[in-house]
Amino acid sequence: MKAEIHPKFYTDAKVVCASCGTTWTTGSTKKELRVDICSNCHPFFSGEYQRIVDIEGQVDRFYKKLSARQTYVDTKKARDAARKSPERPIAELGLTTRATEALTKAGIVEVNQFLRKLNEGEATVLAIEGFGQKSLIDAKKKLRGLGYELPEASVADA
Repeated sequence: MKAEIHPKFYTDAKVVCASCGTTWTTGSTKKELRVDICSNCHPFFSGEYQRIVDIEGQVDRFYKKLSARQTYVDTKKARDAARKSPERPIAELGLTTRATEALTKAGIVEVNQFLRKLNEGEATVLAIEGFGQKSLIDAKKKLRGLGYELPEASVADA
């Protein structure tokens, strides 16, 4: 063994529990040790399972994280609901200017009005002047992408 490379070993090192104040001696490379919790006051060893040990606000931090997560989930749900709102303006779909103007001219300014017209059949939508097959395909793609439920195309429409 090389000399002077090993730390000094104390056989009578004093250990102090910060929670309950219990002290005992043990062997260590430090003269005095301080621990946050010991076997005398830990709920598992003491049998007090109902007691929550809160050192440096761990429980508070946990509840803060939990509430932040719930806030995030609520915000996301509200955003998704607004995204699929039937009162959403038709202009927000991002259709071509011609298609948007054709729908507006026909009195369709909200998504729910367009969906009602689409329920009557694709032929009814295609009957709108200035609104063609490509505009219909684009509108359906955008609506599906936003999560709207579209009616199935009937055989008569095909």
